[in-house]
Amino acid sequence: MSIFSFLRRSPEPSKPAAVPAPIAPKEPSERRRLSRLRARSGTRVLVIDDSQTVVVALTRMLKQNHYDTLFAYEAETGISLARARKPHLIFLDIILPGMNGFNALRALRRDPATQNIPVIMISGNDQAAEQFYAERIGADDFMKKPFNRIEVFSRIDRLLGPDLIPHRPATPAVHDAQHVPR
Repeated sequence: MSIFSFLRRSPEPSKPAAVPAPIAPKEPSERRRLSRLRARSGTRVLVIDDSQTVVVALTRMLKQNHYDTLFAYEAETGISLARARKPHLIFLDIILPGMNGFNALRALRRDPATQNIPVIMISGNDQAAEQFYAERIGADDFMKKPFNRIEVFSRIDRLLGPDLIPHRPATPAVHDAQHVPR
């Protein structure tokens, strides 16, 4: 039988399709059942990263949760924004053009206007992450790239105070380099 003969053949009557059983609604996942604290709407977050992709991804996540976002692609501009706009939280990349994230963090910690703003350092560079842990210069947390939505918000949630605004912990997770035993 040729292909054309096969295609011209009338189809055999089809059997009625079986009706699938109704699907029982799934239980919400454990993560969704837990009540979580969320920073209140209007929380100001500054993202300092030279990657447009990272800035867009973070600001999109934050805006979807009603946070006000600011961003800078280099440390100097980020420090100026932090002084002028007083964000409640800063995400600071380690590898930046010009001044790096470590020096930017030192500048933020030395300035009375910005010294109490919580800072989450971010980096995709394994060596930079190791250097961060070795230097211990006053960041409140560290997040490795690539990151996901759950990680971003769990890091923010750890810093929330009773007013639902991020605060520096009384005893920071990361201590000053002078106090780290060698």
